[in-house]
Amino acid sequence: MLVAQRHEQLVRELEASAGLKVTDLAARLNVSRATIRRDLLDLEAEGRVTRVRGGAVPATPHRAGQPSEPRPVVAPSAPPHAHPGPTSVHTLGLLVPSAHYYYPRIVAGVQAVAAERGVRVVIGLSDYSYPNDTQQIQELAASGATGLLVASATGHTLPREPFEQLRAGGLPFVLMERQPYDRYAPCEFVATDHRQGAFGAVGHLRDLGHDRVGLFTNSSPTAPLLREGYEAAVRHLGLASGAPVLDSGRPRLGPEEATRLYDRFIKECLADGTRAVLVHSDHDAIELMRRMRSHGLRTPDDLALIAYDDEIAALADVPLTAVAPPKHEIGTQAARLLLDRLDAADPSAVPVRQVLIQPRLIVRSSCGAAARA
Repeated sequence: MLVAQRHEQLVRELEASAGLKVTDLAARLNVSRATIRRDLLDLEAEGRVTRVRGGAVPATPHRAGQPSEPRPVVAPSAPPHAHPGPTSVHTLGLLVPSAHYYYPRIVAGVQAVAAERGVRVVIGLSDYSYPNDTQQIQELAASGATGLLVASATGHTLPREPFEQLRAGGLPFVLMERQPYDRYAPCEFVATDHRQGAFGAVGHLRDLGHDRVGLFTNSSPTAPLLREGYEAAVRHLGLASGAPVLDSGRPRLGPEEATRLYDRFIKECLADGTRAVLVHSDHDAIELMRRMRSHGLRTPDDLALIAYDDEIAALADVPLTAVAPPKHEIGTQAARLLLDRLDAADPSAVPVRQVLIQPRLIVRSSCGAAARA
């Protein structure tokens, strides 16, 4: 089930029952409670539901016999607020690794620009499988795509082989949250500056009075970039070196081993005198906070936390201060770059653009900023 479809089903369930708990919604849709919390956050931002403690209710009363209108998964070919110029004949082929965590907001950004410019979007999902990337790109081209927006399954650096395959395919393309293996390659991309995101988070904790800051990551492709930004912050901001740094290896870990690592990290922080940490991801920050409670510790009193991703950070028991990658903007900027080239009279005259966007730090309760204000 695509995210857009799940959102529609979730809204229908809420309207039919006038409100449900997160646990009930998770059981009805057969997904995790974390997924439901993230969906409710997105739907509340769209004004479609109102979150309440433990669940949600419809944003407006629903009249019996009038089901919710489904929202299209792809941009309409003739949107009501089309771009003032002539309608484009282009179709954007969109390749993403997942229709769930992280990427739905990027897809929404692409759809927003497609609606403005009057173009169609077709989507391929690689399910984080690199061989599947090639098949999906071929299918997108066969479906009539005139340009490609690519978030490959290969991590933040696109290796030589898939890069050369994209070039050999002949379709203009823009990478999203990816950069080519060769930093000097004339390749367009739009990506989050994750190093800067980590640097800013550590700087915020330093400004709150912490001279030792730890780092917990989970072996995701983003983890090496976060560590680079973290280490740069420790050096440039004059923080004490040697604070605990741990990569858990998730998602390969089982729950018991993960719990042992959370406990180990907490113990190392307390023994070292570290009272502030940056945690990737939201899930790990929430689990770390849960383990702290089991040891009689509190956030932010005993350990201040900043999460990285801001997918479900606001829904934690103690709302998590979080670094929020500009996911929607990644999609909008990438779509505009590609359409500018596709619509140009002479595409070769359009300069190659490479865009890094800094994440935002959203301050909530877990870092202790409110207590120090």
